[in-house]
Amino acid sequence: MQRTQRKMGYEQSKAATAPLRRPGAVGLSSVPARQAPGRAPAANGAHPLTNAVENARLHEYERGTKDRFDAIVPTLREISALQHESDFVTRAQELARDRLGFELPESVLEDAWIEQLDMRSLFAKCVFATYKRFCNEFFASDPLRVADATGFDAFLQSCGFHTLDISPCADGRLAHVIRYVLRLPHRSVRRKSYAGAMFDVEDSIEKWVETEMLRYREGRPNTADAPTRYLKAVAYHYSSVDPAHQGCAAHGSDTDRAAAGGLERLLAFQQAIENSFCCGASIDLLLIGVDTDTDAIRVHAPDGEGRIDLDRYVDAMSLYDSTQSLGATAARERLHDAIRECSPAVTEGMRELVGFLLENNFSQIEYVRGFHGRHYADIGHAERFIGAGVGFEEIQLRNLMYFAYMNTVEESAPDLDVGIKIFSGLNAAHGLPIPVVVRYDYHGEVPGARERAIEHCRRIDKALRARYSDLADRGLLHTLLVVRDCDASNPIEIVACSATPNPASGAH
Repeated sequence: MQRTQRKMGYEQSKAATAPLRRPGAVGLSSVPARQAPGRAPAANGAHPLTNAVENARLHEYERGTKDRFDAIVPTLREISALQHESDFVTRAQELARDRLGFELPESVLEDAWIEQLDMRSLFAKCVFATYKRFCNEFFASDPLRVADATGFDAFLQSCGFHTLDISPCADGRLAHVIRYVLRLPHRSVRRKSYAGAMFDVEDSIEKWVETEMLRYREGRPNTADAPTRYLKAVAYHYSSVDPAHQGCAAHGSDTDRAAAGGLERLLAFQQAIENSFCCGASIDLLLIGVDTDTDAIRVHAPDGEGRIDLDRYVDAMSLYDSTQSLGATAARERLHDAIRECSPAVTEGMRELVGFLLENNFSQIEYVRGFHGRHYADIGHAERFIGAGVGFEEIQLRNLMYFAYMNTVEESAPDLDVGIKIFSGLNAAHGLPIPVVVRYDYHGEVPGARERAIEHCRRIDKALRARYSDLADRGLLHTLLVVRDCDASNPIEIVACSATPNPASGAH
């Protein structure tokens, strides 16, 4: 069999691909799973296939980021108790600088002797200022970078795929599914979240067309004649601790419905491509379930014809437990045997990729056990704010933000309504406003793109306030409007903030 040599960045390993054996089939890969990119010795881990060093680094980043947001309420509570002291402004600013890392608007503090502080506005200001700081640091230092992202791209192609497009649920408990749960380089994978993982088929078609056009015109990520396929995946979720109440709200906490809904949408996308372009064979599908209490995944590995059986899957938690006492080689062999047992006719390329994802997830299972116990304490929603619009690649942390991707409020109303309902319980029920970041990323090389992004933000903001007028009128809904040139490593640009008339002043 003729083989094509290609270099992989990780450990200078070699990958070999074989020609297709049938139209649309995934090419064979001779890359052993142990040579997949991003793999590192796990001598310090409890399981032989985990990476304790990366776990420590990821936890430091997660804890440091969330601690900033979680410091807001205690700090404001302490500031509120001081507002009638003679040196209130000085002491309040000292607390803000020390605990939050920025100062509060001076004018708001100086007027505190006249009437009570507007704590709702101050809370929103602090959330937005913390978000801005978090974003700017992310784009400046790239804290979640993967040393060998190009190695992953080569590995993915060696498995027979040129694009991995994942649609998780918009639930904030899945916001970290790419960089943490699956341990993938976040800039190498397309992620777009929807309530219940019920992704927009038309949007995915547009992305597929764009991807294929780049392959034909520019040879990115590979040339159009390369025997690779577009892989579309859905990540639904469930709860092992409280399945009847803490599962996917969009599917009534019914795990079967969540999985079936994800598969139905995948098949609709595949059928749409086939009907529109007569090349449905260029699409492969993958269904992944995520236990939001433990971050363990279950992978419904497709058979040789690409069919997915909802009743058959490989469970990462069971494999983790059953292979923990084995050596690395034996554990990896058992993992791949489990994939074959689940789907005997699975193609070798798909098996390699599924094995890679399961092995990566072992590190996340150990991450949760090592830093949180048998499961997370916050098995329910604990997001800090809502993100609405297009962008947010920096959000790679669990329960930090609820996603609501949208072009218009009307077409994305179900996603947004779920988020508002969640935050009505988290914030509004306790007198705190719901912070919403309205954001649109744009391509700076396109004439007028920035201006259109700003106008889009303003239009969404107006529609939000109309749809949730009761909350807005009571000061229980605040918005921050931001745009960003996604073609450069630029910070976000603040357009407006409902809690600050002049976004360039004070905490912003």
